[in-house]
Amino acid sequence: MLEKPTSLSIKNWSDDDKPREKLVQKGKSVLSDAELIAILIGSGSKNESAVELSKRILASANNNLNELGKVSINQLMQFKGIGEAKAVTIAAALEIGRRRRGEEEQKITKITSSISVFELLQPILGDLEHEEFWIIYLNNSNKVLHRAQLSKGGITGTLVDVRLVMKQALELGAVAMILAHNHPSGTLKPSNADKQITQKLKEGAIVLDLKVLDHLIITQKEYFSFADEGIL
Repeated sequence: MLEKPTSLSIKNWSDDDKPREKLVQKGKSVLSDAELIAILIGSGSKNESAVELSKRILASANNNLNELGKVSINQLMQFKGIGEAKAVTIAAALEIGRRRRGEEEQKITKITSSISVFELLQPILGDLEHEEFWIIYLNNSNKVLHRAQLSKGGITGTLVDVRLVMKQALELGAVAMILAHNHPSGTLKPSNADKQITQKLKEGAIVLDLKVLDHLIITQKEYFSFADEGIL
């Protein structure tokens, strides 16, 4: 006589293996990314538990939550067992995580190295699918006075209005600036346009006795610093 197949439902798991019960009993830090997502979606399909479904979703994004955060609602709905409501829940949770990380990094008030710049701007620029150019204005103690988006979209020298940049620096009482933009492609190699913008702003700053301390190219996990590489 054939045995009845065991259900894949999480309801039939031991309490130690159920994501929700595991979180309550042992704390959120012990749960895997897949288990946390399984709690969000609540259930899987007839042939797949919520955890196994979550593992497949994560695998499609190289098991990287930052990459998963870029996945659209429609792409999530391509997985059997994920309807619009579950897809929206996943997307909302990942966006909350991104915003929380951004708020934590806003506590950085003084730039001490290129790493400080990366930690300050990566939450803003790291996951974007388009290019943005930002400027950080500093006082004589390298404390952050203000950070502002200079342009959005493709980066070319024609998008840089040196007068506006310098006007804002003077209004803020800044003595130095740090430039930064992202490369959605993931490449860290500066383009000719990147170099031209750096030189253009550097020359404009010198006239007003201001300094351009660095220019960072930021990707999801890494950065390139003009100052560190000695090409500023």
